[in-house]
Amino acid sequence: MVDPVASTGIDELDRALGGGLVAGSVTLLAGEPGIGKSTLLLQMAAAASMQGRRVLYVSAEESAAQLRRRADRLELSLDHVWVQAETSLPSVLDEVKRLQPQLLLVDSIQTVSSPRVASVPGSVTQVRACAQALLDAAKQGAIATMLVGHVTKEGTLAGPRTLEHLVDTVLSFEGDRHQRLRFLRAVKHRFGATGEPGVMEMTAVGLVGIADPSGMFLADRQVGASGSAVVPIVDGHRPLLVEMQALVVESKALTPRRATQGIEASRVSMLMAVLERRCHLPVLKLEAYVSVVGGVRVAEPGADLAIVLALASAAVDVPIGGDVVACGEVGLAGELRQISQLERRLDEAARLGYRRAIVPASAPDCEADIALLRATTIADAIRMSGVGAPSAIAAA
Repeated sequence: MVDPVASTGIDELDRALGGGLVAGSVTLLAGEPGIGKSTLLLQMAAAASMQGRRVLYVSAEESAAQLRRRADRLELSLDHVWVQAETSLPSVLDEVKRLQPQLLLVDSIQTVSSPRVASVPGSVTQVRACAQALLDAAKQGAIATMLVGHVTKEGTLAGPRTLEHLVDTVLSFEGDRHQRLRFLRAVKHRFGATGEPGVMEMTAVGLVGIADPSGMFLADRQVGASGSAVVPIVDGHRPLLVEMQALVVESKALTPRRATQGIEASRVSMLMAVLERRCHLPVLKLEAYVSVVGGVRVAEPGADLAIVLALASAAVDVPIGGDVVACGEVGLAGELRQISQLERRLDEAARLGYRRAIVPASAPDCEADIALLRATTIADAIRMSGVGAPSAIAAA
């Protein structure tokens, strides 16, 4: 069994990697331009050198002077880091052979090229050939290697998709470049589980790990505002509390607008149809704006109930109880269905001071210090949330 290298020195990166990089492994760090990949690599290099490890940083996009200025701005020391500002693959391989580093960082694989390949840098053939050569060097020298790869606006890796199959680990670096939060997820990992997120904040001195992301997501929540619901989600094995916000307004268009952020628009449209058909709340003719606060992306069905409650609260302009969280999957008949890892979710909610949780009636008992409000349908859940009875609202 291959043992992981000592910690990268960045806790949230270690969390996403399941403990650290593995000797001889090749990791692809994929993310949009400007998201902070180079910053993360610089912090890795500085942390590894402080641990006494030999680090080679191949800067194929910036000169050594530019890299030094960036490190000074981030207050990082690169005194014991070997920096090679080079785009030629043979030169990089020669330096790897000479230095025999324990950690090799390449920023980025799209700008490295081999003169033996008759195509331009960044092409499918070049990227694949260079990645394969670096992978062979990593395996032969037991060198933990991380390659930076840019992704397109559509979220796919620029260059060949087959590059993801070459490497041992693929780390997805996500977030809005105009916001502070960044998320690290292993979408492929040969040496451990995938899906465990690392949460970081971009600051003036680089990326800083967030030990309590739930508290940060809810720090600016305005209690008592309509259209707001708190949902405990599970990202990987990590429970997070996030705020779901909804706003509905009258529409003069034949097709009312549906705008979402962090949640699929098709899911919101379906839940609005269920809300109108099963609770007789006239929401389908309204414009709807639904957002997951903080730049979080929620794909799991456990957030369905919170979306429905936020929409109902926004439609009647009545706030949900400030100590209430809600989670559950919503069926087309308006029924609530069980979700996984309920106790883990509710433990996190109780830790942050929430006292009531609206859950499906069939949910199992749990030992979390929180009162369970069991609802069979979304109509029951709306009534329990403090918004009011849907039948009375519709009649009014």
